[in-house]
Amino acid sequence: MSETPIGSITILGGGTAGWMAATMLARRLSHQRMTITLVESEEIGIIGVGEATVPVFRLFNETLGLDEHEFMRATRGSYKLGIKFCDWGVVGNTHFHGFGDYGEPLQAVAPHQHWMRLRQSGETAPIDDYSAPYALARKGKFTPADPRDPRYSHAYHFDAALYARALRNHAEAAGVRRVEGRLADVEQDSETGHIRSLILTDGTRVDGDFFLDCTGFAAELIGKRLHVPFEDWTHWLPCDSAIAVPSVRSAPPAPFTRSTAVKAGWIWRIPLQHREGNGIVYASTHMDDAEAEAILLGQLAGEPLATPRRFRFKAGHRAQFWHGNCVALGFASGFLEPLESTGIQLIQNGIGRLIEYFPDRRFDPSVAAEYNRVVRVEWERIRDFIIAHYCVSQRSEPFWQAARAMEIPPTLRYKLDVWRATGRIPLLDGESYQEPSWAAILLGNGFLPKRYDPLADTLPLEAARGAMARRREDLARAGRAAPDHQAYLERHCKAAH
Repeated sequence: MSETPIGSITILGGGTAGWMAATMLARRLSHQRMTITLVESEEIGIIGVGEATVPVFRLFNETLGLDEHEFMRATRGSYKLGIKFCDWGVVGNTHFHGFGDYGEPLQAVAPHQHWMRLRQSGETAPIDDYSAPYALARKGKFTPADPRDPRYSHAYHFDAALYARALRNHAEAAGVRRVEGRLADVEQDSETGHIRSLILTDGTRVDGDFFLDCTGFAAELIGKRLHVPFEDWTHWLPCDSAIAVPSVRSAPPAPFTRSTAVKAGWIWRIPLQHREGNGIVYASTHMDDAEAEAILLGQLAGEPLATPRRFRFKAGHRAQFWHGNCVALGFASGFLEPLESTGIQLIQNGIGRLIEYFPDRRFDPSVAAEYNRVVRVEWERIRDFIIAHYCVSQRSEPFWQAARAMEIPPTLRYKLDVWRATGRIPLLDGESYQEPSWAAILLGNGFLPKRYDPLADTLPLEAARGAMARRREDLARAGRAAPDHQAYLERHCKAAH
């Protein structure tokens, strides 16, 4: 036990980031007998650019002891097997980034290498035909993977506001104290600059040893009070605007998120049990707000349920996620467009690393430095994966031409160069996405290597063709036999409307 343990944590801001942090810290640090206080105001709206997740989010809920079906009912959620990309690469192209791989290696060679070999011999089946999650998603089917043979995984679509509400109940039951109020001022130590207290507009003073900034784009603590600069990644990710609008659900919810590229950005569609979430992410330098809103509304599958909400952002992050006795989470720490549904993943990563490097009241700078190093690398790896969606596109509009011509980060350039030469992706420290995910995006966009792995030739061509055909047929049978996604929801986790 530390000689100077943290006695209190104060979280400024609720929403998904604040309540995720409060709930997990209350559970994982209960042995330290500290108090956790969350300050938020009902007057401040929550900005959300999506309600989709990646499979690692399941671990977060499991750690909290949340039953999956109860979570789905409470948040009116649906299941997600991956992302369907439409009109990326070229107009008319579709490809699927599924939560799974393309099967076991053949003769110790990755399946996508055999697919490239067969493609050269005239095979026309798309790489998606070897994806287990796509076999279900394309038919609108869903069932959890067999844990004894996990050929795929799943994540969720859900209403983020309902999730935050459920977490609040969970956190308060675990002893977290909620204070209603808005920030007026911050009291800092004159010598260290550490935050000592939050002063609210009604005069309430909320003290703390350790503070979390979960105030969204406002970054009230890390930005406005501690003056940690923002590292701008707009030169790599020029989309700086988004418009979001819910709509009437016009069909059974699909078990995947849809991303459709447009002239200067892309549109998302996220199916829930009671509605669909829609939005457009775009570069204001290539498309004005009125045109973006018209494109979004023109692609809605059902009638809009609210007035579209517009907001601006910059891709990038704070130069330090942890400064002094304050850690920023969520949009307060930075922003990456939700192309791969990584917003909640980055919150989850930040919380996990915070528990791993939890300080005492001495706040040794080495602890914060290592936290910042690790979290920064994780952000950079996800950044590179998102940039890859853009820079390999062959679309002809000026926005896409600029994405193709820009100087990309050295780490991404190295990956793409190795891919082009070998069909392999070199994985670096802090990777969130493994080789099958890169293969899904690069092959799906038509960014093919110059050659396939020569070791694939150790398997006779007809033997490879037969083995891959059997895989394709096996997946197609499994897709036909699985229950409809809607039927699974109705049976196990139907929400009360």
